[in-house]
Amino acid sequence: MTDNGEDSRLHHVCEAPGKEDSVINDSRPYEISLVDSKSCKEHNDALKLTAGNSEGEISPYQPRPPSLPRLSKSSKTGSVEETVRTRRLRNSQESLSDPAETGSSTDSLKEDQTVPAPGVAMVRNHNSNVRPLSAVTTRSPGFRDRGNSLSEFESRPCSQQRPLPALEKSFASATLRAANRIDRDCLDYSVLAKEKLGERLHRNLSDSRLLENMGSDSASVNSLRSTYSVLSPIRPQDVRNRSFLEGSVLGNGALLGAEELDRYFPDRRLGIYIATWNMQGEKGLPPNLDDFLLPTDSEFAQDFYIIGVQEGCPDRREWETRLQETLGPYYVMLYAASLGVLYLTVFVRRDLIWFCSEVEHATVTTRIISQIKTKGAVGIAFTFFGTSFLFITSHFTSGDAKIYERILDYNKIVEALGLPKDLPDTNPYRSTPSDVTTRFDQVFWFGDFNFRLSKDRVDVEAIMNRTVEGDMGPLLEHDQLSKEMNDGSIFKGFQEAPIHFFPTYKFDIGCDIYDTTSKQRTPSYTDRILFRNRQAGDIKVVKYTSCSSIKTSDHRPVIGVFHVKLRPGRDNIPLGAGQFDRGLYLEGIRRRITRELKRREAMKSQGSSTICTLS
Repeated sequence: MTDNGEDSRLHHVCEAPGKEDSVINDSRPYEISLVDSKSCKEHNDALKLTAGNSEGEISPYQPRPPSLPRLSKSSKTGSVEETVRTRRLRNSQESLSDPAETGSSTDSLKEDQTVPAPGVAMVRNHNSNVRPLSAVTTRSPGFRDRGNSLSEFESRPCSQQRPLPALEKSFASATLRAANRIDRDCLDYSVLAKEKLGERLHRNLSDSRLLENMGSDSASVNSLRSTYSVLSPIRPQDVRNRSFLEGSVLGNGALLGAEELDRYFPDRRLGIYIATWNMQGEKGLPPNLDDFLLPTDSEFAQDFYIIGVQEGCPDRREWETRLQETLGPYYVMLYAASLGVLYLTVFVRRDLIWFCSEVEHATVTTRIISQIKTKGAVGIAFTFFGTSFLFITSHFTSGDAKIYERILDYNKIVEALGLPKDLPDTNPYRSTPSDVTTRFDQVFWFGDFNFRLSKDRVDVEAIMNRTVEGDMGPLLEHDQLSKEMNDGSIFKGFQEAPIHFFPTYKFDIGCDIYDTTSKQRTPSYTDRILFRNRQAGDIKVVKYTSCSSIKTSDHRPVIGVFHVKLRPGRDNIPLGAGQFDRGLYLEGIRRRITRELKRREAMKSQGSSTICTLS
């Protein structure tokens, strides 16, 4: 009886396909835990029944012999618990000294695969390594269905069981990859190109190394969400060493260094949304600015929102509040500056303000009488990580034939705009004292430049009627600004994205009809967005179009979306310490909540009146 039971168990071990090397790779004999005689007898009886039906088809109602003998109570409470306890202690000690700070998460997954389930025998060699017998014989499948007591793999006869393939690191489900995702409005724009290849990545503000070496089931995902949802753990030594009054590239914990930059921007690309609009001094603002700042054809919001306004509304604070209300709680106003009715406002994602330097601004008026501040420029400059930015909005001299006066406006602005003041020049060897645009890495200049189409209105309208599929080449052949840029007389070193929209000036208020007054002004591309970068290819254009739904002015807003290359910062960058306009933020959110409550109340009232009518 004992010999037969022992032979059957050894035969079961040796028959596991693909496991001969893992079981008989040592000349020293293995010790198998003792089982009670009752279990052995049941096992042998079941084998006899199987042999009796070997020539015919196996009945689905035939009882299946247990694949493994049960583990006795003495073996459970003895060396197994001691081994598991020792292994947990060793893993916890390793996780404390792990420089990558990933030991605790990955070791907890290893423990789940090591601890045996009740009823699983253990195999022990002379090195005191204890493993579940099911893992030795069948490569126990990872992450079985916890709701079923008997998986499909275990229900097969022993002769039909095959080893399952080892789990790869790339098996993580979409739920796991999105465990550290922030809000959908704040996702990275760079995933659009990768989605076409079937790959979906999400911006991750926690330690990305945790996801590189980890595979997990639902339980581990929940643990990851609760522990590493957004913030990474900070070691006491980092708290002692860090000082963030200024940026630093020294050490791994630098706030503006390459490691921190790669955590927030793995591809080192920043999304910038730029809008320029001549408001014609109208007091009444559009009832909704969503189409102006959050167009529906964009899947993701951008990191920076830069809004330049010419002939702005009389109440500048009301304009800024409306912008904050539209962008919502995800964004804060980093800075705002003005020159008369020229407004320039910078909004950034609230979790990125810590990487912004102190902000500086300057203004230049191009009017002969400086008290009349309707023409000129406003510039805002700051550094983000190690990349310096300059944003300029301007309003040049109007008039169809005043090309020379507009060129003078440009020359005066580039010479007189006093920036930077205290911010360090990130590349002083490429700067020119007579041109402010050469003293920054990335420059965006936008506004109402007032350059016209040098063609009669009748001819321009005829060309527009012949335009198909957004080909504005025939119109741009008569564009004054394009001609002067090609000649090198203005905006030296600047570029403009291809134009595929109709002229944005001049419309009748509230409709899409060009000027019907007695002046019959020629439609023109007066509103433009230009850019310049020190390194070729640093700025990539994503979108360049007009906003045709805003009709409260004789100009249509022009918007542009850009992806800008970022570089790590240096230790001489004075940080802004997270400053933003808190009062504006609170007022904008309060209005947003009030608007939502009114909308719900209106829907509720409408529903109540409908019920009463039906009754």
